[in-house]
Amino acid sequence: MNQPLIIEMRTIAQKLLAARTVGTIIGWEKGSRWYLTPPAFIHNEDQVDRLYFDRFAVNNLAKYLLDYRDSDEKVAVFVKGCDSRGIIRLIQDNQVKKENIIVIGLPCAGMYDRAKVEDPENPHDLPLLNKCLECRYPNPVYADRLVGEVSVSSESGRPTGTYSGFATAQSVGSRADRRFEAVDTLNNLPSGQKALLWQTYAERCLRCYACRNICPACNCAGCIFDSDRKQWTTKAALQSANSFFLVTRAMHVAERCVECGECERVCPAGIPVMSLNRLVSKEINRLCGAYDAGIELKSSFPLSHFNLAVKVGS
Repeated sequence: MNQPLIIEMRTIAQKLLAARTVGTIIGWEKGSRWYLTPPAFIHNEDQVDRLYFDRFAVNNLAKYLLDYRDSDEKVAVFVKGCDSRGIIRLIQDNQVKKENIIVIGLPCAGMYDRAKVEDPENPHDLPLLNKCLECRYPNPVYADRLVGEVSVSSESGRPTGTYSGFATAQSVGSRADRRFEAVDTLNNLPSGQKALLWQTYAERCLRCYACRNICPACNCAGCIFDSDRKQWTTKAALQSANSFFLVTRAMHVAERCVECGECERVCPAGIPVMSLNRLVSKEINRLCGAYDAGIELKSSFPLSHFNLAVKVGS
């Protein structure tokens, strides 16, 4: 626990609410167990002491801004690196108004994998989530103001020192190498074995839509999988319908996925959703050049522009 950082968070929140600068603060609070730090929604000054931040504050808070897309209420939101990337994509997709959001950046040293908790009563050293081991942008790439300092171990490959201003790429060689590691393993399988593997994953899918509901890149006001009239697919969790859902969602978040890994973390069936997303991302990188979603507000999107004079692969 970083007590000075938490005090600074609460002070900022109190000032914003007291001045009526915002109507809501979105952050995290301590849950009913030491390994739970869920999202918190603060509306009044007397609630700011609920705000908390530790290495279990895993939720990407960008998704919750969609609840305010049709509102003129101003909202302040605390962000880690992946959260900030999600906010950039929401702004770029015209899902939220930049002027209605105050983004407060926090340094992130990675989140612990609470699934590895063996004794629910006693804390001990825990491994990081896989998504955090692969993260190349641990600290916010976009923020209106910042809390705390970047003070993380150089042994982990993350930058050290005071974090100020808008972040530049924090890519680290080992992390960049790991980005497509699982994808390459899958691609190296014989085609028949690969098809059987994805069929097995599709059969396990419950169509609970947890992956969709937690993803900031899945930001459509209406989803085709909630509609009966369009008859895109059956509501039954059949293998063919599940495959259609998984592939459709992967294509929908192409060039939007900020690789926060929340989709895979919340999947109750243990489907490697991020591997599917990165299969698409790797093809985008191969065909269109290196691209990371949600890094800069002013950026072009490889699948949103085309030039008839340029041949694919040239």
